[in-house]
This record gives sequence, structure tokens and C-alpha cells, in this order.
Amino acid sequence: MARVPLIAPQVSAGKFVLNAESVGLSAEQFYQLCRDNPDLRIELTARKEIEIMSPTNSKTGFRNAEICRQLGNWAVSDRSGVSFDSNAGFTLPNGAKRAPDASWIRRERWDALTPDDQETLAPICPDFVIELWSPSDTIPDLQAKLEEYIANGARLGFLIDPKHQQVHIYRPGRHPERLDQPQSVSGDPELPGFTLELIEIWK
Repeated sequence: MARVPLIAPQVSAGKFVLNAESVGLSAEQFYQLCRDNPDLRIELTARKEIEIMSPTNSKTGFRNAEICRQLGNWAVSDRSGVSFDSNAGFTLPNGAKRAPDASWIRRERWDALTPDDQETLAPICPDFVIELWSPSDTIPDLQAKLEEYIANGARLGFLIDPKHQQVHIYRPGRHPERLDQPQSVSGDPELPGFTLELIEIWK
């Protein structure tokens, strides 16, 4: 495969941003770019900007693993959907290719995808997404991501800010709700019975 020239690099809040609008990067090329650089987290915005993020720090990795564990355990017991960790990427209806820190999709929507679609950056927006703040993020950037997920079909989103011990809750047609120093946050009614315990996340 020929190398793709990328232009206009920018560095913002620990991210390296490349403007690839004029390059015409195909879905297959972007997927191969991600596969060729497994140590990097790479996303594509709806504006055709490639965002490259370095590996997270150990504390953030611990927090993210705990969030994925809780969501995964609930998903296994509930059986109404499937959960994903931060390595899973999705192609949203607006063309952006995103990898939330944790996510969940109703089983009937996931099963409706072809096996080939499931093996790539699946063309679907998760029903539920979680974004976890890390020192390389900015809250406005994460807020924009949550708004993008909701605009593209997500029914519920959590933005978790360990630095200030806050959770921002996003739902379609509503203003975001902010919880200060909650010990837990419920996914009801969108995820019946799911409660994310935050004591370990705030440590």
C-alpha cells in the first residue's frame, strides 16, 4: 500500500492532529493505519482530521480497566447487549471513527451487522458510551465527543472526570446533568440495573 501524505499537523492537549481532508483516506486505509500502529490510539473526526493519542498513564489505565470490568460484568449477567473496551472503534453515521473508553450496544443492533462489519470499525454508534478524562484530555474536547455520540444515536453517555470527582450525564434532547462527588451513577432506564461504582475511580 502506498504511503498516504498527511498535512497540517497540530499538537493540542497531548494529541497530534493531522488534517487529512484532501487526501481521501478510505475506510480500509484508516483501518490499516490503526492496525499498523497498535500502540497508538487513533480516531478520525467528521471533519477528516486524524487525532493521534499516545498510550495513557498507568493510573488512567487502572481506572479504565475498572470501568470496563463493571460494564462487562453487567452485560454478561443482563444479556441484552454486548460491551466493548477502549480498543473497539466504531464508524458513526457522520463519518467519524471513534473509540470510546467503554461502550455497550443492544444485542439486536449488534447482531444485525454482517460478520465483516463486526470485524472492522463497525458502522454503528453505541447505545451507551463512557469517556474517562486523563491528563492528556481537555473537558471541552470530551464534552464535544459526548455531544457527537448523542447526535449520532447514543441513548446515554457518561463523561467521568476523576480530577474533580464529577460525572456528566448525556441523554438525547436534554441538557447534560452534572453530579458532584457521586459514589455511584445509575444507567437506568437505558441500561436497567447497571450501576457504575466510583469509589475506586476516585482514588
